[in-house]
Amino acid sequence: MTRQTLEVRDMTADDVPACVAIVNHIIALGGTTAYEEPYSNQDFHDHYLIEPPVTNVVTRDGILVGFQAAFDVGDGFYSIGSFTDRQNPVKGAGRALFEKTLADCRARGGEAILAKITSDNIGGLAFYGRMGFEDWKTIADDHTRSDGTKVDRIIKRYDL
Repeated sequence: MTRQTLEVRDMTADDVPACVAIVNHIIALGGTTAYEEPYSNQDFHDHYLIEPPVTNVVTRDGILVGFQAAFDVGDGFYSIGSFTDRQNPVKGAGRALFEKTLADCRARGGEAILAKITSDNIGGLAFYGRMGFEDWKTIADDHTRSDGTKVDRIIKRYDL
């Protein structure tokens, strides 16, 4: 059995097309992100590479398999977004991303990281729970799916 090598690093403009492919596939699957419309490379670049102060990618043997961003939402709080390849899942990719994002947010003097997850995203809720996030707030009927279904938004918090 070959051991896989994971590397986590800052996102660059060269990573945008691979990140767009990952997030757009997740959007197309439905039910695990609040995003309903696919990203263009430019929109992704502006929202995920330029806007957040912390943007990381994880690669396995040189192939990008996930990304994570932490947006500064004020008062020492960061709002995190995480996406990993669903076509070729890589065990440990999410945890590896979070370890670097956590260190980056701490280095910036942050107070807490928030994960805002729709209540129907069972996998996302479980992932952030495994990372040590705790339930903090629930916003009832905060998101409407394309079929009209209203779902709550669960906000989990990780104190730095």
